[in-house]
Parts: sequence; C-alpha cells; structure tokens
Amino acid sequence: MLTETQATHEAARLQVLKRYDILDTPADGSMDRLAGLAAKVFNMPIAIISLVDEDRVWFKSRHGLDAAQIDRGGGLCDSAILSDEVYIVEDARRDPRTLTNPLVAGEFGLRFYAAAPLQTHDGYRLGTFCLLDQKQRYLTEAQKLILQDLAAVAMDEIELRLAARLAAQQNAWQIAELQQQLAHKA
Repeated sequence: MLTETQATHEAARLQVLKRYDILDTPADGSMDRLAGLAAKVFNMPIAIISLVDEDRVWFKSRHGLDAAQIDRGGGLCDSAILSDEVYIVEDARRDPRTLTNPLVAGEFGLRFYAAAPLQTHDGYRLGTFCLLDQKQRYLTEAQKLILQDLAAVAMDEIELRLAARLAAQQNAWQIAELQQQLAHKA
C-alpha cells in the first residue's frame, strides 16, 4: 500500500509519462538498435527499454523477447524505478525480493535482472533500460556505468521526440495564426 506522499508522487510520475505520448507507439529503429547493442555489449539474451504505466510495464523496445508488455503488479521494473541507482538481482531464485515473481517462479525461469532507470530532466523515473538472463550473472562497476549511459541515451531520444513534437505543434499554431491574419487583410 502506498503512503499519501508516494501516491501523490506516483500520480505526478504518470502525468509526466503521459506528457511524452510514447506508450503504444510503433517500433522504433534507434531504440531497437540500442536494445540490440546492449544485448551484444553485455552478452545478454534479453535487453528491454521499458516504460512503467499505471497497470502495466510496456516495452518500447525489446531484444530477445516477444512479449510487448507485462502486468505491473510487483514487477522488477516497478521496483527498479524506485531508485536512481542500477537495480540488480544476480540470482533471482535466491533473492527474497523476487521469489514470488511469476517470471522467476514460473516457466520463464528468470535468474538475472539489471536495470538503470530512464530519468527525465525534471527527475521522474519513467521506466528502465534492463538486461535479463535465465542464468546467474554479475555486472562490474564499469558495466553498471555503461548501463546507466545507455539509459541516459534512450531518455535523450525520448526527450528529443517530445521537443520535436512540441516544436511542430508550435509551428502549426503560428502558421494558423498567420493564415488567419492574412485572411482578415484580404
């Protein structure tokens, strides 16, 4: 159960997520390249760029996984957005935080999870850049920094898209205004 402060912060975080208008958008080449690059660099079978919505974790990009989203309830990405730090589960079968998670206890057999939060310029953590494996793994401090950098690059892409969309809206508004002024003069 969330405290009142946590619920207020979560409501604000969800509003910020909506501001980006990114949920349920089509596949994206640059994000897909980032996820594929992460899988290669870390030698991981699965890399995901996720966004944590109200009741689901939606995957903007995924390498090595067919699912487009999972339920949010108690998910790993849901936990990972609570901190600015890289969230790591080296062996999920032995980690008390994950023993009841369906990806760990179920058929999938998740054992390793590492995620860096996707953090906005105003401090909200919208999702994660995460790595998954079905075997126990570790990350070095240097690898954690690389994962954080990849998350920052993914967030930069998201921020650029928002800025471009807002600029296009502003330009359309200015053009409409100019057309109205010209129509009144004619």
